[in-house]
Amino acid sequence: MISDQYDDLVVDLRIAPCLHFKFRSVFSGISVRNEVPMRTVQDGRSRALPRYSSSLETWSMSDTVSLIIVNYNACECIVACVSSALCQVDEVIVVDNASSDDSLAQLEAVFPGDPKLKIVRNRANLGFAAACNIGAEHSTGRYLFFLNPDCVLTPDSVKHLVQVLDDYPDVGMVGGLLVNPDGTEQAGGRRAIPTPWRSFVRAFGLSRLADRWPRLFFDFHLHKQPLPTHSIKVEAISGACMLVRRTAMQDVGRWDEGYFLHCEDLDFSMALRGKGWKIMFVPDARIVHDKGGCSRSRPIFVEWHKHRGMMRFYRKFFQHQYPGPLMWLVAVGIWLRFGVVASYHSALLTLRHLGIQRG
Repeated sequence: MISDQYDDLVVDLRIAPCLHFKFRSVFSGISVRNEVPMRTVQDGRSRALPRYSSSLETWSMSDTVSLIIVNYNACECIVACVSSALCQVDEVIVVDNASSDDSLAQLEAVFPGDPKLKIVRNRANLGFAAACNIGAEHSTGRYLFFLNPDCVLTPDSVKHLVQVLDDYPDVGMVGGLLVNPDGTEQAGGRRAIPTPWRSFVRAFGLSRLADRWPRLFFDFHLHKQPLPTHSIKVEAISGACMLVRRTAMQDVGRWDEGYFLHCEDLDFSMALRGKGWKIMFVPDARIVHDKGGCSRSRPIFVEWHKHRGMMRFYRKFFQHQYPGPLMWLVAVGIWLRFGVVASYHSALLTLRHLGIQRG
């Protein structure tokens, strides 16, 4: 459903011939058939517009999954992502943050007129959290599936995620097993909340003492632990793959748009747990994640917003729990880390530029 609070909404409905598409990847057998128009929406929203959540509260189809993908110049991977998902979900909503590449043109060429696919075009890059909210407002499903465009779903992964939500009504959100293209488990798919103390432990390598004092020197990244054989309760999952019960999102409210990129998933996990909802990690739902596939072209920009998000997250949830001097040290550590990372990427870019010039 499209909210009536969009001032200059333009919907372009186009009828296109059927398409049979075979993607040249591990999912070479995927077929997509299109018989009615794909929907394209131009969104006039800006940061100054008021916040609202009318569609979250008033519209939901039972037992359906709405996939929401935030796109920004993801032409190298978004077709594979959508291809892997169309046969597993009931609708796919791509929210584009004013991309300058041909990612949307590729989608329209590969899936012309697919009835499940809706494209929402933002006039500016509003950030990940804001785009997720826009996608949720345009969705109709009982479950909201937030997925990064550099992810590819393996067969039946959505079914495994939905099954856990169906079996446990007190679970508000589930995430799957994120793996690298080589099949190894990726950090972040299952994790604990990185409190200031846990971050201090990780930054100074104190997690190696966890064997003797596990509660004190706990590492918030859980992928180093043995992979569980069944779904387990966790404190947080990755924003790359989040299946959220609509009623849970209605309960906690929208994504915090104060985060532009990174840490909004931790914020959302904290909000859910604060309302009494559980979060579970589902190892049977396997998702191939080419981590950073959409952000390699602007590493310093991404790192800036990541560290800015860290500061917002710590101030929002932990400033009242930790003494001022410790929070000051945390802030210094965050920005020192950003300086090191930014210097590293700047050096790489300089060497690359010099190499091109010499060549």
